[in-house]
Amino acid sequence: MDKDRVIGSAKVVKGKVKVAVGQAIGDAKLEAEGQADKVEGKVQNAVGSIKDTIRDA
Repeated sequence: MDKDRVIGSAKVVKGKVKVAVGQAIGDAKLEAEGQADKVEGKVQNAVGSIKDTIRDA
């Protein structure tokens, strides 16, 4: 498993937490940062998946 997949998954979790906290306290900026972290994590996870596929081929 590529390290990008691990880091990407961690960013997705971090983003979900930020979104939840932002919604709970009514902080739109924190919620937006969380959404951005989730997207960044998903992209990084996809890059890691591609690297794994290439490595296995």
